[in-house]
Amino acid sequence: MSTIKTKDGTEIYYKDWGTGQPVVFSHGWPLSADAFEDQMFFLASRGYRCIAHDRRGHGRSSQPWNGNDLDTYADDLAALVEALDLRDAIHVGHSTGGGEVARYIGRHGTKRVARAVLISAIPPLMLKTPANPGGLPIEVFDQLRAAVVADRSSFWKDLSMAFYGFNRPGAKISEGLRESFWLQGTMCGFPAAYFCIKAFSETDTTEDLKKFDVPTLILHGDDDQIVPIGASALLSSKIVKGATLKVYPGLPHGMCQTNKDEINADLLAFLGGEIRAERASTRPSTRSAVTGPEPRASS
Repeated sequence: MSTIKTKDGTEIYYKDWGTGQPVVFSHGWPLSADAFEDQMFFLASRGYRCIAHDRRGHGRSSQPWNGNDLDTYADDLAALVEALDLRDAIHVGHSTGGGEVARYIGRHGTKRVARAVLISAIPPLMLKTPANPGGLPIEVFDQLRAAVVADRSSFWKDLSMAFYGFNRPGAKISEGLRESFWLQGTMCGFPAAYFCIKAFSETDTTEDLKKFDVPTLILHGDDDQIVPIGASALLSSKIVKGATLKVYPGLPHGMCQTNKDEINADLLAFLGGEIRAERASTRPSTRSAVTGPEPRASS
């Protein structure tokens, strides 16, 4: 397997497909690099070099007790970028991975970054506080911790329903997708499964977002039951200077899989289009992008 070793000895697994301008993917909790394979294959087939790693504690990477926090996740990402000498990279982060991308830019700057994409991402802060009244109460995250301790395997199965919006009336449920989510979740070590909850819920990335100085695309479904849009994308899009926000009506947290053709087309358009001569098999999204300081959404 392809791995790098961080300064504390943690081995980080990564996959590296294609050639061209690098696109670096940071996945969500409790998943792995496999969660981005639809986007990686699509973009690698169109002239981009696609790289995705398993965050420490997740997937095929080492499972240390320490380092399950956004600072260390960001430093691990920086170690990967530097080991592969990636320049002019486009960073794409989903959910917790969006927080990782934000903290990476906050701690390491944008000298190696060309663009950034935050998808269903946790920034700026998920936890409800006096300064962040739209966040979720701490009891929500305490319940997640309790479920992880009680029966992780069953919890991953249950969580997949809301993650992909399969619990909505009339939803077309993919048992294969649920099984993939369960498999990736079961590969996440117990420490990462537990400690990462604090990392993604209580870490404020507001100051990190203020340091973004590259073109940034923020994508979010307005029926996201995992990271509600009101305390995430709608706020992040106001903090990141010049960010473009696109709200997808009715789409869930896991829209990179449930609506992969639409997400892939929008990513390709933001990245600058195809480099090779072949044309994309999917048409660009017809949903309108919402830009500027006052984005609108239905929730």
